[in-house]
Amino acid sequence: MKNDALIQSQINKLEEKYKNSGQDLSSYLDGLLYQRYLTYWDYIHLDTLLSIQVPRTHFPDEEIFIMYHQITELYFKLILHEQKQITEDKSQDLRYFIEKVNRMNNYFKALISSFSIMIKGMEREQFLRYRMALLPASGFQSAQYRMIEIYATPLENLVYHTERDSFSSQNKIEELFEHIYWKKGATDKATGEKTLTLKQFEIRYTPRLLRIANQVKESTIYHKYLQLPESSRKNKDLIKALKDLDINANVNWPLMHMGSAYRYLAKENQEVDATGGTNWKQFLPPSFQKIIFFPTLYSENELDEWGKQWVDHIFNPANKEYKET
Repeated sequence: MKNDALIQSQINKLEEKYKNSGQDLSSYLDGLLYQRYLTYWDYIHLDTLLSIQVPRTHFPDEEIFIMYHQITELYFKLILHEQKQITEDKSQDLRYFIEKVNRMNNYFKALISSFSIMIKGMEREQFLRYRMALLPASGFQSAQYRMIEIYATPLENLVYHTERDSFSSQNKIEELFEHIYWKKGATDKATGEKTLTLKQFEIRYTPRLLRIANQVKESTIYHKYLQLPESSRKNKDLIKALKDLDINANVNWPLMHMGSAYRYLAKENQEVDATGGTNWKQFLPPSFQKIIFFPTLYSENELDEWGKQWVDHIFNPANKEYKET
């Protein structure tokens, strides 16, 4: 019978697979015989997932705050999953490259569009109270986002903008890392000293971030683009995808944070410091930092005007989106 022949063919393929691995198919079939049926909740570890929201206060909206940040980190992991595949790929397949970058853009778009949960989804009064129980923790300490930046572009493009002209790819990774832009955003505004938030982060993640930076020194996404054949580098779909990634990661995403910060930390002429003492007004605006993953894709004018129109929109007093109570 047809089904019997199909089953025998599958068994033969399994025998060949396990034989090539030096394994005994019979033992694996015994395991299959006694194995429980897989359930949805076991497969995604649902009970564990739903148990890791542990508020530190009694304010109900803190749970929203926790879950949103956990969701954000999962999207970051998805972006890193695609980035790692590009940096490890040696095929120079144009369609593969475009597909991976477009996936990253889709993840960023989901994050950006969902940020209204943070901007409009919590009571400001609750936030300003429970945030004090979170010190010195800060979203600044998202190591995955720092990894996304390191996988995307050489470290010299991440050096603080006023110092960038003094560095190049000839500098050691460790030296470039010491001058990376985000460290300026976690300094005490009064003394200029590193905040506890930054000190904690450096102790925990500096070795790992340096290891990744050295690993992708010549194979960041930007390097992979520059190594493509000239015809592929000029592909309009690829250029658009890379530019979209730049805008999503380095303009739209930080500006959504700006919107949230203005809603919760700078209303009614009562400016509040961010948790951990990070200098968010200097750190978040993209036109202040000018972080650009793929600089050769832009004209000089585009580089000079980077992010300005979006920042003007945020700071414009007529813009009520982030000023409402």
